Formats: sequence, C-alpha cells, structure tokens
Amino acid sequence: MVFTRRFCRQAAAGLLWAGVLGASFSPAVAEEPEWQHAAALNGTPKYGPDVTHFDYVNPEAPKGGTVRLAGSGGFDTFNILAQKGSIAPGVRLIYESLMEGSLDEDTISAQYGVLAEAIRFPDDYSWVEYRLNPEARWHDGVPVTAEDVVWSFEKAVELDPQRRFYFQNVDKTEIVGEHTIRFTFDVSGNRELPKIMGQLQVLPKHWWEAKDKDGEPRDIARSTLEPPLGSGPYRIKSFSPNRQVIYERVDDYWGKDLPIRVGTNNIDEIRYVSFLDDAVQFEAFKGDQYDFHVERSSSQWAKRYDFPAVKDGRVVKEIFPDKSTGVMQGFFLNLRREKFQDPLVRRALNYAYDFETTNRIVSANLLKRVNSYFAGTELASSGLPQGKELEILEEVRDLVPPEVFTEEYTNPVGGSPENVRANLREAVKLLRQAGFELKDRKLIDPKTGEQLSIEFLYRDKASERTLLPYAKNLEAIGIKPVLRLVDNSQFINRIRSRDFDTTVLAIGQTLSPGNEQREYWGSEAADNDSSANYAGIKNPAIDKLIDRVIFAEDRDTLVAATHALDRVLLWNHYVVPQFFVDETRTARWNRFSHPETMPDYSTGFPTIWWYDAEKAAKTGAAK
Repeated sequence: MVFTRRFCRQAAAGLLWAGVLGASFSPAVAEEPEWQHAAALNGTPKYGPDVTHFDYVNPEAPKGGTVRLAGSGGFDTFNILAQKGSIAPGVRLIYESLMEGSLDEDTISAQYGVLAEAIRFPDDYSWVEYRLNPEARWHDGVPVTAEDVVWSFEKAVELDPQRRFYFQNVDKTEIVGEHTIRFTFDVSGNRELPKIMGQLQVLPKHWWEAKDKDGEPRDIARSTLEPPLGSGPYRIKSFSPNRQVIYERVDDYWGKDLPIRVGTNNIDEIRYVSFLDDAVQFEAFKGDQYDFHVERSSSQWAKRYDFPAVKDGRVVKEIFPDKSTGVMQGFFLNLRREKFQDPLVRRALNYAYDFETTNRIVSANLLKRVNSYFAGTELASSGLPQGKELEILEEVRDLVPPEVFTEEYTNPVGGSPENVRANLREAVKLLRQAGFELKDRKLIDPKTGEQLSIEFLYRDKASERTLLPYAKNLEAIGIKPVLRLVDNSQFINRIRSRDFDTTVLAIGQTLSPGNEQREYWGSEAADNDSSANYAGIKNPAIDKLIDRVIFAEDRDTLVAATHALDRVLLWNHYVVPQFFVDETRTARWNRFSHPETMPDYSTGFPTIWWYDAEKAAKTGAAK
C-alpha cells in the first residue's frame, strides 16, 4: 500500500550557497492543507460551500405542531455518558456534533459542518483539525468553545468503554487556536479517522462543572434526571421518568440557517412515550397514542393492518426503499461457551434452521435470507473470490477455512419436508464429527455425559413465532432448547455481561465500513463487555482483514477487502443467519407531510417532515 507524504512544517535550517555570489535561501515551508467546508471519504461531497439547503428538504416548510413517537423500555437518565441506567429516547436532539452527514449520501462518506464550520487534514490522514463556528451557542447563550470539545472527548473516552475503543487511535488532542482543535492519530493512512472525529457530540463543560439548583456539584459520570444544557435545535420541556419526555423546538437556535439545517426541525414539540412491550406498543398505535410506527415484523405488516383507521385513511401505510445499510441479523452464538468452540457445531445449527418454512407461514414470504454480514449491499460477497479480493485473501490463506477459496457460501435451503429431513441428517452428521453421540434421541457429550443444551435469550414474546419452529427442529436431532423470556433490563444486563448461549441480534452496516469493524468482530473487542463483539470472535485472520478494510486506499480496495472479510466471517459460522428486508415499512396517523423528493438513505422522519394542519383536521385531534 502506498501512502503520500505527511504534511508538516519544515524549519529552515542552514544556508545554501549558490555560485560565487554567495546567495543564501531557506528551503520552502511545506504547504498546509486547505480548510474545507465538508469532507468526503471517496470523491467530493455532493454539496458545495455555497449551497443554501439540501435537495431533499422543503426550505419553506411550515413550523408548528406536535409529533408523538414511541420509546422502548423506559428511561432513568439524560446523561449520554452514564454507564448505568437507560438513556431517555431522543435526548441527542439537544446536542450537536462537530459535523454531520446528509441524508442522501452514505452515512460517513460525506460530512458537513455543524459546530465546526471547517475541517482540514493532511494527505496521510495523520491528524485532523476542526475550526468551530463562532456563532455556535449553548442554550444559555454561552459560546461553544474549543475547550468544550476537548473536554467532551476526554470525558467520552474516560467514561465510555465503547467510545474509548472507537477513538483508540487518537494519540493527542489539543487546542491550536481560539476556535481550532487538532486530533493527532497514532497511525497514518486511515482515511476514516478524520471523519469519525466529526461525529463527536460536544457537551457544555461549564454546565457540567457547575452546581445544580440545590447547590450540589454535577457529576458527568453519574446518571441524572436533571435536564442538561444543550446546543441543538431542541431542549427538554418536561418529562415523567420511565414514561414520557417532551422536547420543544428552540426558537432562537443558533444553527437554524446552516445549509444542513434549513428546512429541518419543523415540528414544535416532539414527545416520546415509553412502552415496555411491543404488543402493547402496537395496540397503542392503533389507538392513536403515538403517530409514527416503523413495522419490523413482516407477519404483522401482512396481517394486522386491517383496523378501521387504515381502511378510512386516517392511518397511512408507506414503504421507503432502504439503500443506507447492510445487516447481519441472526442467532449470535457465544463463543465464550465451550460448546460453540467447534465450527462443526455452529454449522450444524444452521442446518437445523428452516428459514423458508418460517418465512412462508409466519411472514407471508416478505423476508429475504441473510447471506452476508453486509446483506443487501454491494459489500456482500458472492461467487468465488477473484481479482483484488483473491489477492487480499491470499495474505491469510493459512489462517482461514479452505472452503473460502473453493466454495461459494450458501445457507442450507429448507421449505419442504424432504429438504428439512436432509438438512437435519446433515446436522447430526456434523455433530457426530464434532464428537457428540446420539443416545435415546439425545445428543450427548461423551466427555460430560450431558445432553447438548442451548438457551435462547429473548425479550419479546412475539419472537416465539420463529423460535418455536427452530426449537422443534433442534429437539428432533437431540438438542435440548431452553427458551428464556426476560424483561428488557434483564436482557440488556445479560448481553452486556455475556451471560447467554445465543440470542437474536442485528449488526447494521454503512456503505463505508471502517473502524467499527474492530468493535464488531475484532479480537481486542471480544473481552470488552461494552463492545458489539457479542459472539466473542478472536481470529487473527479477521483482525488482518479488518485492517485491510480500514486502511483501504480507494473504493475498489475497500469493496474487495470487505468482500474478503465477509467471506471469512461466513465460513467460520459464528452466526446462524436469519432474515432482512431492504425497505422500511411505515404507518402513520395522517397529520404530516414530507418533501416530494425524499432522501435516498433515510425516511427523514420527523426531521424533514412537517405538521400538516389540513390533514390533521381531517384525521381528528391527537389524543
């Protein structure tokens, strides 16, 4: 891999004499990188410095109205850095980050200034500087400062293990001007690092280091229900712990005329109502207790939208294409359990899962089978490796399953009694190869004499529609399935403490993968309870391929490296893949409108929508 030279200041040293004239001169100082209004991971940003608003907004959208949204599981803190408690839904509405992506470009491929009005970095990406917008203000009128940025970064990596891991390549943070902050990295060539630093949410140092209304010092490390000070388009108006939080639009919001903000944040009041159960939540939507519902259940989408408000048009169903993300959703197997150490066991569990029958009976054939860790995107591997991808895989040939080079990965296909029986026979064959014995219809580990048992941890009773058929197949091959339904807090605690055999999880992927892959699949993250490496993967080949993704010098190499990473993850059978949809299915009470040209990568609700008084009058007053 070839990297261009690093920009740095060169001190003029010594004198060079030319001919008999003895003329002296100093070497030229290396040119500093130019300040930019935006930064793109590949190519150039879509929107130039003179744009007044983005294509997908209505700059004349009316302001006003209320929208009610649903939250899950309750909340007991507004502190986004607290490591205990449940953070209130929507609380990030009150904060701003240094930069932010548009909704019609991939998440991190381009970022535009919010708190930062400009960004610059050298050709080797060894540091990045952000210059703050001097107009940026906290809601109390105090300017946002470079000191706020540095303090926010330091507190984030001190208190949040996940952020500490994500920002691990930051070697030094310093204020290099009145409004300028520099982040220096411990590596060169990582094109993503300058952009991910722009995601940093900035908190008000002066507020957190002051005393509260009772004269007690605030503590950024602890949970709190004191509404915090922000700099964003909304502030907390009122709340009831674990039940409801209401945000109100800030009329004198300092950033309302920024190009990235024009035509957005049109609704005066955003109200989140918490529900502890998905079934209760949907019934509440039918009863007009909140306005906008994203339907993640294909079964429910197909069968449960026949209530009166849909029939008479008061509730509108609308599907938006999902071009923004890939996903791996499946039964994540906890490799920290000895019984899942053998890849033969893990592969056998996939043979026991009959996706096709479940999809037909439960989901009206509306689902697609996950066949990649980047399902639904160009980053998904297919066929046999060739070209640049093959070159990358050759670097780890001795560390990966040989099938990576000789077989295209495919999931077993069920859907008929004959296919299911054949798949279950193959599962038993693999389990026997792994050392298990079938006695009295029970799969026995001869080392312990115990039956192989797998606990399925879940928090939504509706999950049983897909769990029960899978459990029945496992019982048929001698495995004892244990279905463990727990409440939301227990589920979170057990996942965080890695106290599970298997559970259904989903890892979303952007179209520009990078540093986050270490957190998902990297060895170092496996022992970090706050990471998203739920399976506990520790594999040197995967670590090397993740680095190839992170340090890819162009888009073609990034895609090839991601294909290679995907292929090796698949052939290690860490997950029993489930299903995905490449569209977003929504239903809403018909009180809102959206622009004619919608963004490619988001529904934009409620950010770019607006309250439509004429529609609301026909629909009826919200409860």
